Amino acid sequence: MTSAAATPVEPASRFIGAGAWRRGLGYGLLGLPLAFVALPLYVILPNHYAREFGAPLALLGLVLLAARLVDAVLDPIIGRWCDRLFSRSIAAVLAASAVAAVVLALGLWGLLFPPTAVREAGTTVLLAWAGLLMAITYTAYSVVAVAHQSWGARLGGNEAQRSRVVAWREGLSLLGVLIAAVLPATLGLGATVSTFAVLLTLGWWAWSRSATPIALKAAGPVLKLGASPLRQPAFLRLLAVFVINGTASAVPATLVLFFVQDRLQASPSVEPAFLATYFLFAALSIPLWVRLVGRIGLARTWLVGMALAVAVFIWAATLGAGDVVPFLIVCALSGIALGTDLTLPSAMLAGLIGQLGERGQREGAYFGWWSFATKLNLALAAGLALPLLALFGYEPGARDPAALQTLTIAYCLLPCVLKLLAGSALYALVIRPEQRAALLPQTSTTS
Repeated sequence: MTSAAATPVEPASRFIGAGAWRRGLGYGLLGLPLAFVALPLYVILPNHYAREFGAPLALLGLVLLAARLVDAVLDPIIGRWCDRLFSRSIAAVLAASAVAAVVLALGLWGLLFPPTAVREAGTTVLLAWAGLLMAITYTAYSVVAVAHQSWGARLGGNEAQRSRVVAWREGLSLLGVLIAAVLPATLGLGATVSTFAVLLTLGWWAWSRSATPIALKAAGPVLKLGASPLRQPAFLRLLAVFVINGTASAVPATLVLFFVQDRLQASPSVEPAFLATYFLFAALSIPLWVRLVGRIGLARTWLVGMALAVAVFIWAATLGAGDVVPFLIVCALSGIALGTDLTLPSAMLAGLIGQLGERGQREGAYFGWWSFATKLNLALAAGLALPLLALFGYEPGARDPAALQTLTIAYCLLPCVLKLLAGSALYALVIRPEQRAALLPQTSTTS
């Protein structure tokens, strides 16, 4: 009896074996609506405000940048707050997440459907409304997402078990993205928001009945505000790579609809096919990348994904009006490359938390900074790409060759430069230190 209490069964072990799909679905289902809402927030919203409400690109980009930066700054605080909630009780985590989920659903509706009075008051009022509501909505999203990710990390388990936990969350997240990619163009934004609200409710309900983390014996370390993940050099190195690579991925995500509509001059009816192809192939690629990880490791597999993305976007730069089929291939190949971005960095972070001896104590603090970096990527993409496009003469609906060339450089070549920087940083800051560490035992044994 004493030994059983000393070595409790890790909750993550239940994600393998008979009935594992129920536990996986229970925990991972919330990932579906969280990913579902990310597409309207980060991809559809800039295009929606520019085309439907005539918001100037430069001002819109600055508003998006400001709102996302405010949200990003709050993420580390949210992470520490989630650690405090976990130290209090599981019920406290679920209650706070439920309130945030309600705010998230209402915020999305208000962003996509501003009141008539706001729309008629002019651009300044409209952008002020958008900026304030985006900051609130993004913050609510962060509360739910950080709590959900920290919950999964606290389930413990070995590498195989933890990978199953993450696989359920990420796999269902991709399903949510696929639905969000198709729904706005087919049923409209109203149906999209309503569907999101229903899925969010179901996801929270399933999460509240899923496998729960083992309670900590001592919550003291969680409450020490001086201990920051930013004091860990290994975390800072991984975070730097993540930021550069994430910005490279966020730039085309922000500009894809502009590229499709103006550079390719494709029919609006095929836009869902591009997005669906991109995310479908990302989902299908995950098992292949996992196999490669078993052969060459997480970091090197991520490097391969970066190289593939660079090659694909160089090809995309050669496309022009009417190249619908080639761009579908670009979406498929870049989606395959995306598979590494979705799964490998978070797997590397989970392993790093364990190596630092902080698993089960401060996951919220680490995932708070991780979420901060994700928001920083999106903020930099919107805050830099949109004003630069406006500065160099591009506006939505442009057909001028010079303006379209500017769009192509921003959508295709700028991400390539950033991906190359990320790959160089990954090799210098992560792979090389791992190689040196691996050689140390051999050196000591031979001497």
